[in-house]
Amino acid sequence: MYSEGFVFIRKVLFKINVQYRGEGFLIHAIIDIGSNTVRMAIYQIEHGRIEMLMKRKHMVGLAAYLKNGLMQQAGIDRVSEVLNEYREFLQSFRITEITAFTTAALRNARNSQEAVEEIVRRTSIPVRVISGDEEAVFDFIGATHSLKEKDGLLIDIGGASTEVVFYQNHEIVNKTSLLLGSLSLHTKYVEDIMPSREEIEDIRLEVRQILDTESELDDVSYLNICGVGGTFKGTLALYNMLFGFDKNNTEIDTKRMDEIIQRFCRNDGISQEDTIVLMKTVPERLNTIIPGMVIADVLAKRFGSKTITYSDSGVREGYIYDQIIANK
Repeated sequence: MYSEGFVFIRKVLFKINVQYRGEGFLIHAIIDIGSNTVRMAIYQIEHGRIEMLMKRKHMVGLAAYLKNGLMQQAGIDRVSEVLNEYREFLQSFRITEITAFTTAALRNARNSQEAVEEIVRRTSIPVRVISGDEEAVFDFIGATHSLKEKDGLLIDIGGASTEVVFYQNHEIVNKTSLLLGSLSLHTKYVEDIMPSREEIEDIRLEVRQILDTESELDDVSYLNICGVGGTFKGTLALYNMLFGFDKNNTEIDTKRMDEIIQRFCRNDGISQEDTIVLMKTVPERLNTIIPGMVIADVLAKRFGSKTITYSDSGVREGYIYDQIIANK
């Protein structure tokens, strides 16, 4: 038996879908199979503009299913289960325009092609593996659509990779995908849910070492970072609650990043007050938020960035603008 809320949503989406299909508008579902989460967002696309109608997500932790470079069967099973749930949901509303893509966790697996083929066979949903470059471009397009600064850095810290885009005059100058992710680093270094100071330093060291190999980053120095994705969303929520900012604040002072990180080390025990803050702000990211923040902190120090501005738009919106609207 469906809940009253589900029935209401179904009636609204069905009405919108019928109305706009008849008038040439479009409802499109985007499924993003990430290294931490599998998200589905449903958009109304109208005359080159987009509006998100609703979204759902499952915390799958796909990066943790990578063993010796191979995606394990349990990970394939989990993704297939979630996609079949989404497919049934979309069928209920007769939404047939569906795009699914996957990023670092499946992209970097040595059995990527076989894993994706099995997922497609079991769900009947085509899945596109996007490259690190494509992911960075889609992030940039989505996040900067409403960004005021014409020059800066865009960073998306995922579960298994970090995309960095340098832009000037609203144009991409350089982009790179770093094999650094909040979940992969937690899996590699952290023995408990929250990291120790020693484990944080191990994570910092690896981030610095990988940055040192990226010679194209040597001369990059900007004052502002535009942050997209779950790590920056969670960091902003923590920042606002810990320091008493309004929940609508979107800017983080990078000087306070290390203070937050050290506050949540497990060495001395996390206070009950801080435990409450964690559980209120990032309940689904308890194990990945601090490794992700360490990546962000090292990048901010490396580039001399004073502020991070969070953008709620990213790879999914960029995909729509670049691959759907631009091709109509």
